[in-house]
Amino acid sequence: MIILLLVISYLLGGIPYGFLVAKAVKRIDIRTKGSGNIGATNVTRVVGKKWGILVFVLDFLKGFVVPFIVPYFIKEPQAIIFILAVIAVVCGHNWTPYLGFKGGKGVSTTLGAVMGLGFSFPKLLILFLVAVAGWAIVFFLSIVVSLASIASAFCFFIFSFILNVDLEFKFMAFLLFIFVLIRHKKNIQNILQKKESHF
Repeated sequence: MIILLLVISYLLGGIPYGFLVAKAVKRIDIRTKGSGNIGATNVTRVVGKKWGILVFVLDFLKGFVVPFIVPYFIKEPQAIIFILAVIAVVCGHNWTPYLGFKGGKGVSTTLGAVMGLGFSFPKLLILFLVAVAGWAIVFFLSIVVSLASIASAFCFFIFSFILNVDLEFKFMAFLLFIFVLIRHKKNIQNILQKKESHF
């Protein structure tokens, strides 16, 4: 049942809402427009603000629901089972099987998954709020979404030690931070070269 849970989480995470919304609204392939990313930021730029918000909410929700479906597959699941499901849904978003394993950058889905986890592990709700605050502060100072996203993941990781959450959640925070760095590799290069687009 664990394998089935992880497969379903991965496939759920892989639903490319940004791609689907852009196709439905403007009949375009969002991968060929703007930054080429299927996430909410690029959808906002190319398709429109309300559609970008919709994509963010949908990507957030697919992460959010995963911790709640875990008990339906595993009776009295341990924390590691929740974490594996969260990793699976984020991997699905980042490397979607529906678009040749080229997906989004995972920030909205990660935030949703962490918030969902917080209902079973309350300390993670604090980490969620720290991550959101980190994103907001850096974004309003820089108006650069990618920089804010990286800062958010970094805050989540660092505060997992400050709040002294269990070791498995520290590992999860580290892994999710690495995912964000991997998916923002090009953005990091642009930031260092002062070429990154402002929102």
